[in-house]
Amino acid sequence: MTENESGRRSPAAAPTPSPAGDRNIHTINARTLRTLAHPLRIRLLNALREFGPATASGLGERLAESSGATSYHLRQLAESGLVEDAPELGKGRERWWRAVHEGTTFETSEFRTHADPEVRGAIGVVLHETATSHARELSTWLGTMDEWPREWQRVWDMSDYKLRLTPELAQELAMKLHDVVEGYRDRVPEDAEGSAVVRTHLHVFPRPSE
Repeated sequence: MTENESGRRSPAAAPTPSPAGDRNIHTINARTLRTLAHPLRIRLLNALREFGPATASGLGERLAESSGATSYHLRQLAESGLVEDAPELGKGRERWWRAVHEGTTFETSEFRTHADPEVRGAIGVVLHETATSHARELSTWLGTMDEWPREWQRVWDMSDYKLRLTPELAQELAMKLHDVVEGYRDRVPEDAEGSAVVRTHLHVFPRPSE
């Protein structure tokens, strides 16, 4: 299973299920997946989830895209129920958008073996864009860490481990790590002094021994 989450606390991903609890997590179906399978749409959805409601022009500035492109793709996302209008925020003809859900979840294997080749292609786009996003976020941190207070420069982490596991143990490991991360959610108020949004990436996958 893959969970894609860029909620207001922080596409699209890490293997294994994660309990959503009371959070508004959307389970993607084949139709929604086909809509989401576009790099800009994934970035738009993630930006709305992370930074809150915005206009097409505001998102264009943030993502270095034209407002025409962001407006078009926002409408496509809206047709699949991933984003919606926020009319109470608009002034005049200004149109604001917001994410409908905090995150999305889906069973990767279900789509990779789907009978429709378009669906199989769509899951590939989503997974590769997610991997690209993770790499981009880490690279941005490495390039800007000197701008952060020393307290943050001392506590960041970039680690990798090699373990020999069975598929069952690999799933157990990932689920336990998800639970650890969820245990820290909502422990710090948004306006807490010295706090910051922390991004945590979880990757669990096998590789050949030689």
